[in-house]
Formats: sequence, C-alpha cells, structure tokens
Amino acid sequence: MCLVFEYNNNRVSWIPLNPPMSADISTYNWNKEFVEMKQFVIKQFDLNDKYVLFRNAKDKGNTIDSERELKSIWESMLLNRNGLTVFQLVVETMAKQMESENDSDDIIDVIPEDALFNQKIKAHGIDYVLEKIREKDDPIDTSNLKKMYDEFNTKYRQLVRDNLTEAKKDPRLSTLATNVRICAGGIEQRPEDERWDTNIQNKIPEIIANIFALWTLQHAQCYHDAQGVEDQSLYLKQPYPAQVISIFRMLGVENKNGLTNRLIQIGTGEGKSVTLAVTCCVLALLGFDVSCASYSGYLSNRDFKSFEQLFNILGVISHIHYGTFNKICERIIEGSAVCKLVENFILPGNDDEKKTVEPIRSKILLIDEVDVFFNKNFYGGYYSAAATLRHDSITKLIDFIWEYRESDLTLEEVKQCNEYKACCNVLKEWDSLLDEAIKDILSDVQNFLSHGYQISNDKIGYKEQDGISYNIRCGYKTLFAYYHEHAQNKISTESLKNNIFLSFQIGNFSYAEVPKNFYRIIGVSRTLKTLSASEQEVVEKEYHISKHTYMPSSFGDNNLVFAQQKDISIVNENDYFITLKKEIDDRLVGKTQGTKRAVLVFFESNKQLTEFHESSNFLAMKGEALVMTEETSPDAKESLVKRATSSGQVGLFTKAFGRGTDFYCCDQIVSANGGPHVIQTFLSEELSEEVQIKGRTARQGTSGSYSLILCDKSLEKFLITQQDIENARNSGDLYPMLDVKRNEFFKTKYDENKQFVEYASKEHELAEKLITAVKINDVNTVKKILCERNRAREKKSSRTIVLMDATGSMDHLLQKVKNTVSTIFERISIILKENGEPPNSFEMQFVVYRNYNAPEDMILQSSTWESKPENLRNFMESIKADYGWGSKAIEIGLAHVNKQNKKEAVSQIILIGDAPANTKEEVIIKRKDKFGENYWGNTKLFSHPTYYEDELALLRQRNIPVHAFYIGRKAQQNFMQIANITDGRCEKLEIRSNKGSDQLTDLISEEVLKNAGGANGSALVNAYRAKFSKSYT
Repeated sequence: MCLVFEYNNNRVSWIPLNPPMSADISTYNWNKEFVEMKQFVIKQFDLNDKYVLFRNAKDKGNTIDSERELKSIWESMLLNRNGLTVFQLVVETMAKQMESENDSDDIIDVIPEDALFNQKIKAHGIDYVLEKIREKDDPIDTSNLKKMYDEFNTKYRQLVRDNLTEAKKDPRLSTLATNVRICAGGIEQRPEDERWDTNIQNKIPEIIANIFALWTLQHAQCYHDAQGVEDQSLYLKQPYPAQVISIFRMLGVENKNGLTNRLIQIGTGEGKSVTLAVTCCVLALLGFDVSCASYSGYLSNRDFKSFEQLFNILGVISHIHYGTFNKICERIIEGSAVCKLVENFILPGNDDEKKTVEPIRSKILLIDEVDVFFNKNFYGGYYSAAATLRHDSITKLIDFIWEYRESDLTLEEVKQCNEYKACCNVLKEWDSLLDEAIKDILSDVQNFLSHGYQISNDKIGYKEQDGISYNIRCGYKTLFAYYHEHAQNKISTESLKNNIFLSFQIGNFSYAEVPKNFYRIIGVSRTLKTLSASEQEVVEKEYHISKHTYMPSSFGDNNLVFAQQKDISIVNENDYFITLKKEIDDRLVGKTQGTKRAVLVFFESNKQLTEFHESSNFLAMKGEALVMTEETSPDAKESLVKRATSSGQVGLFTKAFGRGTDFYCCDQIVSANGGPHVIQTFLSEELSEEVQIKGRTARQGTSGSYSLILCDKSLEKFLITQQDIENARNSGDLYPMLDVKRNEFFKTKYDENKQFVEYASKEHELAEKLITAVKINDVNTVKKILCERNRAREKKSSRTIVLMDATGSMDHLLQKVKNTVSTIFERISIILKENGEPPNSFEMQFVVYRNYNAPEDMILQSSTWESKPENLRNFMESIKADYGWGSKAIEIGLAHVNKQNKKEAVSQIILIGDAPANTKEEVIIKRKDKFGENYWGNTKLFSHPTYYEDELALLRQRNIPVHAFYIGRKAQQNFMQIANITDGRCEKLEIRSNKGSDQLTDLISEEVLKNAGGANGSALVNAYRAKFSKSYT
C-alpha cells in the first residue's frame, strides 16, 4: 500500500516509515505523518519556495490538506475498499490554482488564501476603517477607538510572537488560556445584578487580544509550513481592523455608555463568524451566558464546530450556545423546566431525577442577521409546552379503555371502574382534569383509525412535507395507533409502553417574546439598511434596539455586475427551463476565448431544483453539475462548496445556501473572466434575502455577476399580472416593478403576521401566569387554567370542513387562514360560552386542493379533525401555494368530504377559491395530459375520475351544505351554482383587501356558530356580530 504523487508529469511514491495497521490506526500520530509526507514531496519535487496542495487524482475537487484526510485514505486502503492498494494524488503549487476552505465568512484556513487575504486588507487598515465607519443613534469616539485598537494590536502581536514556538509544543496553549481567564477576573453576572463598569470595559482590549492570539496560534501550522517563504507572517490567520472595531462597538467600550442593545452591519465575506465567536468568548469570560442565534441550523452547527476548540480551551463552552432562533428559544423555555414544574405539581414525585442546581447567569442574545427576527418560523411562531404524566395506574386505566373499546364506554361508566378510582387516588384532587382527558380518550379510541399515520423505526409518524415527523401527536389517536399496531406486531412492547401517558397542554410560549427575557441583545447583520419601515419599528419598539453601526468593507468597493434592464428575464412556464439552461450556457463563457466561468443557480425549493435537474433541458449538464440541498450531508456540503467556483462548474442550490455559505473563488481562470455568476430563479419575498444571494459572488473585493430568471407563474403570489409585466418591460422598469410588488406583498404578509404575534403574546402571558401560579402553589388558578385549556370536545359537535384552493395565486388566502385560525376558535368559544353552549362543541378540518399537474400527494392535503387551533395552524404552515392550471380540482375536495362523512358525519363545508371546478371534459383531459391516466389509475385515492356535479348530488342527499366564498369574478358563477345545489351561502371574499383577514374570520366563525347552535344558531350569529363584526365597505 502506498501513496503516489504526480507533479508536472513526474511521479514519486511514499509510505510511512512505520505504516499503521488496522488495530492502531486511531492512535497513530497522523499529524506528524502528514508533516513528514509534505516535507518528502517538497524535497522530491524541489518545491521549497512553493506552497503545495494535494488533490485526489480521481476527484480534483477533493483536497487533502490535513492529517484527518490522510488517516481516512490509509484506512480505506487497509480495509481494501474498492480494491484500493494505491492512492494517487496530484500536487499543485501556489503558482497554479489555489483552493479555499469553507470557513463561514471568515479568513480561510488554506495557506495561500490566508496570505492573499492579509495582502488585500493591508490597503484598508485602521485609519481607513475609522474614516469610513458610520452610525445611527450611537455616537462614535474615533480617537478613543484608535487608542484602544493600538493597545489591542500591540498586545496581540506580542502574544503571537512570544507563543509561536510554544504553540508547536502545547497545541492547547494552556498557559495563554489561563492568562485570559485571569485577565477576565472570574466575574459573576447574575440577573438583576449585572456589572459593566469602567474597570471591566478597560480590560476588554487585552481580553480580545488574548482570544485572537489563541485563535491565530491554533491555526499556526500553515505559518510553520511556509518557513523560508517571503512575508511568512502573511500565512498566519489574523484579525483585521474592522473585525476588532466591530467587537468594540458591539460591547460599547469606547464611549463608556455601558453594555446596551446594538446592531452592527458587516458586509458579506467580512468575517461575521469570527467576530461573533470572539464576542461570545468575551461575554462568557466576563460572566454571562451567551446564546448565538442564526437562521440556519447547518450554518450554526458549522460555526460552532469551527470555534469549538477555542471555546473549550477558554473553559467557556458550557456558557456558549449556538442554534437557530427557534432552538435557542426552546432551550430557554425547556431550561426553565416548565413541563417538569407542572408535572410535579399534579403528580408529586413524578420526576425522581436529582439535578445539581448551578448558579444562574445573566443571559445575552447574539444574533447573526437581524432579519431572522422576521423569519416566519420565529416571528409568529410559538413553542407548545405539554405536561406528560406516567404512572402504573394511568397505564392500567388506558389498558381498560382499550380492552373495552367496542363497548362504546361513557365517562360515567369509566368512573365506576377500579382503574379510574386508583388513578384518582394517585392524582388526588385532580379528578376534574382527569375527566377531561378521559373524554378525549373515549372519543379518540373510537376513531383513531381514521387519521393517516405511518409506521417507521418502531414509531408512529406523520407525513410532513418531504419526510415523516415523529414529534407530531394527534391527541390520543396517536396513543391508540400504538396499541393497534402493537396488536398487529408492528410496534414493540417497549415502544408502546414509552407512549402510554396522559398529556395536558400547559400553554403556548411565543418565540417573539423570549428575546425580551435576555439582559441584552447584540448582533451583526449584512442587511441592516434593507430593513423595511415596519421591521425597523419592531426592532426599535419591541426589542429596544436603536443603536446601529455600519462597518466599511475591508476590501474596498463591491464589484458585483448587475444591469437591471438586461439581467432580468421573465418568461412563461413552457419556456422557463429552456431560458434558464440558455442563461447558464451563456454565463459559463469567459471573456477570453476557450475559458469558462463558474455558475451558481439558486432555487426557492428542493422541488423546483429537482424538477430542473431532472428535466430534459438539463440532461447534458446533469452528470457534471453539483447539487446541494438541506438534505446533503455536512461533509458533502463542505466539498461541494469548495468545488462550486471552479472553472466550468455549474452548481444547483436551494435558497438556504444563499446566506452565509462562503463560495470563495480561488480559481484564477474564473477570477480573470469576471468571477462566478449567480442566477436567482425566484423573486425573494424580502429584499434582504436577495442581497444575501447576490453576496455569494463578488466577495472580498473580487469580481462577480448576477441575473434574475423568473417564471411568470411564480409571480402570481405577488399579484403581478401579465399586463404589469408587459408595461414594465416596455418602459424598461422591470426591476422597479418587481421591487414595488415585492414590498407590497411583504408589508401585507407582515401586517397579517403581526396580528397573530399579538395573539401569541396573549397566549404567552397566560402560560407565564400558569407557571407563576405553580411556583407560588396557587392550586385554584392552576386548575382553572389547565382545565380550560384541556377541555374535551363535547359529544354534540358541529363538524366543518374548510376546503381551500392552494394553487399559486392563493398565497394571500393561505397566509390569512394560518394567522386567523386561532382568533376564529377563540371567538367561537367565547360566543358559545357566553350564550350557555359548550365552548368546545365544534371541530374543524382544513383541506386544500390543487390540480392534476400536482402529484398524488399534493393534489389534495388534509389536516386531522381538531377542536383546538394549534395543529390546524401548523398544518397551514406546511402548505405551499403551487400547481395552478386553469379551473381547479374542487371535485377532488368534495369527494374527500363524502369519504369523511362515511366515517363520521360532516355538518357543512366552507369552500374558498378563485377559480371554478373542472368540468367533466377538463378532468378527463387533465388526467391524461400531465401524468397520464395510468398514473392516476394506480393511485390509492384517485384511481377513478370524479366530477363535481356527482359529488354535489351526494352532498345534497346527505344534507351537507357548501358555503362557497369566491375570490374574483372568474369563480362567481360556478360557486353560486355549488351553493344553490346544496342550500349553502355564497358571497364574495375580498381576501386581498386590507379587511380580508377580518372578513375571513367573520365568515368562518358565523357559519360554525350557526351550525353549532342548531335552533339557536341565528341568535349566536347575532351575538357574534354585536361583539366582533366590522364593516368591510
């Protein structure tokens, strides 16, 4: 077994002096071996004055630049994988092509890039930074900043110089790390007792100097390998002035105003990741618990791993937490032991685990990109906390109900059994809460088979977009699915036992409220100046962040080429892939004849990427193209990012990688021919996202270009018409038109989402009230809140299916339904309760339909039946507007209702859409056209064609009215016909107007109340209108 190296058509072979065998491969000194291997190659090829780089001869995008890769190669040969006994490597030098390593937006690990990077920023030193820096509501003392920077720089350079040799002997740099901790002084920051005085602030330049010195010395191998090379110091990873000044500004050091909420704008490729990591270290060393929140789990994990060694050496790793905003918030909520508090309150001793209580540190929130505040999963999202009670008596009671499930037990009958009495003895005075749970259990044991679940990995799961989620529970239906599948030997006894418990909803904790519990919020962002007025208002008023600093680029002016008039194309759906492929071909061509650039193409979703990748238009490129989605493994992502900017390379990426991913170009051919070209295939809903995607090229002072290739159908959700496109095209104002429409769309969506945030805030307040009551042992308040929140559905129930069009033009509808569903449920319950009716005597199911150009799993999607709004909102969150095609497949939705009615009676249908149902002829043609009748004939639910007239006739026979609400005149006549046939109500819904959400809320609420109230229905509607209704004219 050996390695063969090739350089300029010459070859040499190499094997370690004492080659390791399988048994000792993990303990072998691969670091020493890698250095010796490199020295051998340099000597054999006489490359003493060159930087050398090793590439896999069979995959030149795969570099071998560390002991880890060497170990992996040797291990593969030992295991004789693929019959390998020889591994070939190509040697390249600094004079040829240079390869970057994906290291966030920071200075890159590989030697030549460090050197080039340090050369670039020499022209933009501290004086340049202080001249160009700008602020808003946060005055800058440039003379003091300069003084502090000089203090930092002197100390930093001294520490690096004094410890370069020591770093080779002691890679952990224990002495230097100890000195940093001593300098910090072991300060403890406690909530309501934080200290940030002059004494602490004066220490910060020295603390930062020590931390950056550690960081530099950790990566000093490149420097040592460059021994003898001119300007060897350039090969060190070094902070540059803008990074250091950014940290000073975040910590508010130079003006002595103390630690306050602040945001810093730092450009793409300017070193956000290392700036945040060092700030984390400073704050953790000075006694805080620091959470660093990002929009991407992948990038967050990557950054944490990049600095994990630094955090460990400094002893602060337990006080620094990286994650998405949602995960950070969930960690804070879960860390407060909300669920355990309630569980132990109801069932003392339920938690036998003994935990060491550590002193609580005051918390700081660091944010990576300010627009993550407005991510749909955060702003308007919430964490639903539930208490789960496990006990032998609970298991025996549920076993009893399962055993006698065919007897159609009542609550009174259950209360007579010994198992119930045993539970009451254990739960003491909580029998009222137990009774509510039993009502739900008795209902769900009768109809658990009607909800669509899947079995995988010894678990019950539910389809969620492209995968299966095991975190979703559909009440006690999920529990009885475990019982049923266990009886069929498809679920193990252990898995069944793990899923037998009583569950009680504690409350909903709003993500948007959690940041307000941090002592300070500090962050960096590329897009401070692109925040809308509405977003800026939230940042300033809700989170009290008004101080901004705008850092200049360390690389001078941005060189991105984007000509708005010629670099935008909008084409129809039939020509879209042809146009996109031509754009890729055209942009690959370099300025010099025979040369090629690199092209990076960004798609809005995995689905759209896959459709293009699998299309006949892309077939010729498919074999050589790179594809990267959220499902790609982390190791593969790093390799793909490295290769993406090579000459002639085409890469297809989902939009998640349009942020934070460092597509740094070191290919000299690409750089000399205009740099990498970025194609965006969708219009971003927020300008900030577009800015980020543009930032994947023309990074750090290099060249790059950008174009926008759009399908006209994808613009429907922005309410952009063909006439809008033609007018803008004729006037040469395509981009301004797109930007205006995008901003209008975002404002409408944001305003609607803000309404739900206000609702979520009330929910959060109620949840906090419950926790406070638990802590002060206020049993009555706890009982009242828990019983109200966990009240079971009454037997006498109104069951409504809300049937909605989910094609491309319906994004406004889907957004409004998602944000109003909680208000709808709340208002219906209030009116029912105020009028002497059970407040939970209704259920809803949400169903969306599309058309026959959608695959089997997308033409119809339905939620479970729900008597509480949370799961319905989650369902709507997963629905994407797509697959429009003239008239819509309403017949599929009506057929679904008739099938549901056979399982349990459906009371009524609320139909909402903007196009008529397919005619019989259209159904036949469309089933044949896209997928073919053979495809549909082999589907489970749609094997036989159905027509809306036939389904309406069945609904009429069963007295199920369809209340049809049309959006636009195109659907009016058909919707009136549908309503008339079934004795339903028909009305225009102005869903796109400012009052659209209010009208939607009222229409659904009134129809449910009218049905749930029976003979008293009209009185309930009048009561609703008196209390809630508004005028829409």
